[in-house]
Amino acid sequence: MSSDGSGATTRGASGVETAEELSTIAFSFIASKALFAGLHIDLFTELSDGPKTPEALSTATGVPVNRIEMLTTALTSIGLLTWADDTRLQNAPAAEAFLSKQSKYDFGDYLRYQIDQQMYPFLLQLNAVIKDDLPDAAIASYRHWMADESQASVYSESQHAGSLGPGRTLARRVDLSDAASLLDVGGGTGAMTISLCKTYTDLHSTIIDFPNVAEIGWRFVTEAGLVDRVRYIPGNAVEVAWPGDQDAILMSYLLSGVPEPAVETLIRNAFRALAPGGKLMIHDFMVDEDRSGPPLAALWQLQHMAFTPEARSLSVGWLAEKGRDIGFKTSGGQSLIPAMTKLVVLEKPQ
Repeated sequence: MSSDGSGATTRGASGVETAEELSTIAFSFIASKALFAGLHIDLFTELSDGPKTPEALSTATGVPVNRIEMLTTALTSIGLLTWADDTRLQNAPAAEAFLSKQSKYDFGDYLRYQIDQQMYPFLLQLNAVIKDDLPDAAIASYRHWMADESQASVYSESQHAGSLGPGRTLARRVDLSDAASLLDVGGGTGAMTISLCKTYTDLHSTIIDFPNVAEIGWRFVTEAGLVDRVRYIPGNAVEVAWPGDQDAILMSYLLSGVPEPAVETLIRNAFRALAPGGKLMIHDFMVDEDRSGPPLAALWQLQHMAFTPEARSLSVGWLAEKGRDIGFKTSGGQSLIPAMTKLVVLEKPQ
């Protein structure tokens, strides 16, 4: 939003103005592929031990030096690597913090497997989806996707790595100290549940997700030492029966991946399943009310449309309005992953 000088605001008044800016957008997919290529050869992990020459990186990764030089030049140009001196490369701060396997906050596997190997191929059908030129059988929904054991494994294990951090943030943002029961709808491998249960030691969780996902998730729950506090209901969250009298319900990255009619169905199911005073926490990709951004949230929503053509573009205001229509008390949303996801908390009246 910007002012036209009279005090009024205009939406989208400033945008791309030069061919250089336009080219940067058009070729950003190559930057993404450069990042993924670096992850696939463990380049950022190799550099965690200290700066290295291209020749040393070639030896460590087994990749010919001419290709290492081309790749590292690209990664340096987009700010993921920097030169430590005249001959040696090093990780930029963000690459060191989030892309090295030696980092506590590493989510490289999320990018390497889910985004590169699964999401990117779906984008190849975006043009046909927008024009409605694909037959229904060619559109892969989560239901069909998660029925494939190998695809479910790749998606779920990488998503787990990408959700542990947001789960810790969620535990700080919402007070569940009085809650004894949590229903994690579409909770995947339980990353959010694990973070919440570790913060709130009296909390017990039930996770609803597809059978292949539940089988993978049980391993993470076991490793976290929470087998006595977490259980799974294997199935489609839109179809299975939900347990009632819940103190809290979580829907993380769920509503952006289902057709719009299912969004209201899921929120109504949550209202019925909550105890009076219970909280519904919706965490997802959400755009601003004026639909001018933020870019990361808007692009993620578009990516989801490639395999869920009837998906709804979510915003805090739209979800709050739906919640009020159903009977919830609502408040404003808050950022969870900066510039990408937001959290809306709806409360069932006492």
